[in-house]
Amino acid sequence: MSRAADSAKVTTATLRALKAQRRRITALTAYDHLLAGLLDRAGVDVLLVGDSVATVLQGHDTTVSVTMDQMVYHCELVARAARRALVVGDMPFLSYQIGPEDALRNAGRLLKEGRVEAVKLEGGAPFAATVQRLVHAGIPVMGHLGLTPQSIHQFGSYQARGQEAAEQRRIVDDARSLAQAGVFALVLEKVPATLGQQVTAAVEVPVIGIGAGPHVDGQILVTHDLLGLFTRFRPRFARRYLELADAIGKAVGDYCRDVRDGSFPNADESY
Repeated sequence: MSRAADSAKVTTATLRALKAQRRRITALTAYDHLLAGLLDRAGVDVLLVGDSVATVLQGHDTTVSVTMDQMVYHCELVARAARRALVVGDMPFLSYQIGPEDALRNAGRLLKEGRVEAVKLEGGAPFAATVQRLVHAGIPVMGHLGLTPQSIHQFGSYQARGQEAAEQRRIVDDARSLAQAGVFALVLEKVPATLGQQVTAAVEVPVIGIGAGPHVDGQILVTHDLLGLFTRFRPRFARRYLELADAIGKAVGDYCRDVRDGSFPNADESY
């Protein structure tokens, strides 16, 4: 049976079972109701309402500017469209870094107002206590290691992480720390494929890669990269299955031509 044909609701337990069965997990970003519904019906396992909305839809250079109110808004749009996929909402910058109690209040907003089923936060061992606080309150947490875009001003660039042995060891240790704290899954971004394999073997929770090689438990992409809608840059790890930006440009150009030369609307398109 295909994943699309399997209509059973995806939960955090489903992802653990998929890892145990060595079945790959599929995940994509979603920010609006229309596209979320299309992705859900196509059989995607996880819909991540990412703070990448800042760069993809809002036109910012980083994800740092996204607010809690904006994340709640986009999460609610996506959650209303999803019937099968697990909906995960990103915790934006400074919504959880101040302390576990702030994190709990903000994560609670994403569940209560945004109607997500889990939250994601960036960072390793220093946030283990925060993860524990959320999990103990009944909020499922997905971790995020490797390149963590909210820390871009600290990193100074979007280059791959885990290039040196010391950082590789730290990322593996961070993965173990987050797993012990109770995360149900990890996103691992832009690291060498060998490190992706190490992290996946080091923890029992599913590891979902984005630029982390093929030896992880699943993959996630920004949907607008996959569809060829985002054109400001093309990440090496993002396979483009369509070039919708080109197709949209042609369609709009054709429309403008037809309006200007009087061929639209024709008799069949008029009342």
